[in-house]
Amino acid sequence: MDRLRLWFNILDIRHVLSSQADIEEARILLQKEGNKQRNEKVTDAWLLSLSSVHADTGAVISPVFRPQGFLPISAPLVVASLIPHKSIKHALFWQFLLQAYCAGFNHSNRNATVTKDNTTSMMQSILMVGTVSYSTFAGALPQIILQRLGLFSAVIETFCRSVLPIPLSACLAAFSVMVVRSEESDNGIQVFDSNGNAVGVSKEAGSKAIKETALSRAALFGTTAAVPSFLLALLKRTKFAQKNPMIIAPVRNVSTAIIFGLMIPVSFSLFPQFGKIKRENLEKEFRSLESNGDLFYHRGL
Repeated sequence: MDRLRLWFNILDIRHVLSSQADIEEARILLQKEGNKQRNEKVTDAWLLSLSSVHADTGAVISPVFRPQGFLPISAPLVVASLIPHKSIKHALFWQFLLQAYCAGFNHSNRNATVTKDNTTSMMQSILMVGTVSYSTFAGALPQIILQRLGLFSAVIETFCRSVLPIPLSACLAAFSVMVVRSEESDNGIQVFDSNGNAVGVSKEAGSKAIKETALSRAALFGTTAAVPSFLLALLKRTKFAQKNPMIIAPVRNVSTAIIFGLMIPVSFSLFPQFGKIKRENLEKEFRSLESNGDLFYHRGL
């Protein structure tokens, strides 16, 4: 509950357009007074820093890819990608925008504790392009099945419109995280002791960070696709909806946006930002460390 409450505060939409000067001012205030007092001004500065500054690099995150910008930017894309489309081109267009934004968000909020060379950066760019391309066509699969294969029976249409998007949305969201952030499991991420001292780089910790983030993203997009479909199935059985079929589309769009908005802080808080991992679950070189207890890593978002 504490993590969920914190994320509700971090996702305050007022911080999304904060300038770099505002963020630097907040960081200076925290350096001077952060450990001395806790008032509303210091708390706001702390939340602004958490939501706008990358935890590993200290660089200011682009407003487009800050956590508090995730809802206003991606919600319309999610709604548009889940509505029934008249053509494959429309489905591909909205899927491309959604998948491209999600890939950029995943990359901007990754764990960046390990310095990368130019070859790795080029490889990441290639992986991102491939991820967006594959996810775009996979996301439009329900529309492709209906139109290209000419399958328009009531059962198949219901399956493609209401059932298939649920696992598809969850899997594509997890897939994007796992591929875009694959360098964390390939190169490893830094792990720290309880005093905050870096003790090495671990590929096992990198894999754990990716898996946790992929699960949280799958929960976000899978739930967003599932709940409105369930609500519409119940609504269509009512006499009111049968007499007023025009109400179906607004209810679907509004419920999708609401569920997505509610699920963002829930999914972001499923796992702690600084996760724990036991030394015995890491590489052999970490098992001989003198530090007691668990080690820690930055999960990213």
